[in-house]
Amino acid sequence: MQLNDIRALVASDLAAVDAEIRRQLASDVALVNQVGDYIVGGGGKRLRPLLVVLAARAAGAQDSAHIPAAALIEFIHTATLLHDDVVDDSARRRGRETANEAFGNPASVLVGDFLYSRAFQMMAALNSGAVIRVMADATNTIAAGEVMQLMNSGDPDTTEIRYLEVIYRKTARLFEAGAQVAAIVAKAPAPVEAALARYGKHLGIAFQLIDDALDYQGDSRELGKDVGDDLAEGKPTLPLIHALAHGDAASAAMIREAIAQGGTEQQAPILAAVERAGGLDYTARLARSEAEKAEAVLAEIPASPYRDALAGLARFAVTRRN
Repeated sequence: MQLNDIRALVASDLAAVDAEIRRQLASDVALVNQVGDYIVGGGGKRLRPLLVVLAARAAGAQDSAHIPAAALIEFIHTATLLHDDVVDDSARRRGRETANEAFGNPASVLVGDFLYSRAFQMMAALNSGAVIRVMADATNTIAAGEVMQLMNSGDPDTTEIRYLEVIYRKTARLFEAGAQVAAIVAKAPAPVEAALARYGKHLGIAFQLIDDALDYQGDSRELGKDVGDDLAEGKPTLPLIHALAHGDAASAAMIREAIAQGGTEQQAPILAAVERAGGLDYTARLARSEAEKAEAVLAEIPASPYRDALAGLARFAVTRRN
């Protein structure tokens, strides 16, 4: 099942989510509207809202409570991107200038704060203590993950375990929470809720692993951002960590220096060293393993076209090129 087929299955729900996003972005503060319109107009895969909608339908949703749930998950994701781009001093995302490049760092940070607070208003409107508990825990975990990533940056001694903990916290936790919230608003039984949460966790880890691999082997035109950003920022992602552990001494010394110093001056020889050590293949294998775990969990929820689409989404996460 291709991504377009998956989207087509829930096209009306996705249109409703998009309308909800635009409605909730409205503010009496002009700059919020300007930055909000810029972000929405920038497109993006909207993978997290798609996950929420599919999970809710797979869990038997009969009403429309999953629509604002999907929108608020996207708001939290977008807020983290706005803050990330400031922290990382990123210049391109989704094929154009980042919001911080277009509007400045203060506007990006403050509009990110607006989106966070709006998301919690939307949670409150769902009148579900369970949703608020899940999302409060998730946002705290995400924030801690961002701090952990900052601590890892420039540290060539970062271990695979530390790296995996960061990607769970900063990326997979929101996938996990989104799928769980979908089950909650669909009033699914506890075993289905737990299964969908596990599915989201494995999907999110697979997605981030591929994202980190694409930073070394992707096409900037397809990705919509600069290839080599992680290397430039001194982020020790799994391809580098694996190459450090399994490459030759000269390559390891070069990679350690690149992580410690940042920059892309040695990008070509580092990529060659990563490939020789099998860093990209190892990262892809780990991603496929996580996607397979996500698919396996789906056996615990009732069969439906939506469950099939969730399986297709797991496969997309590890075959995508952007």
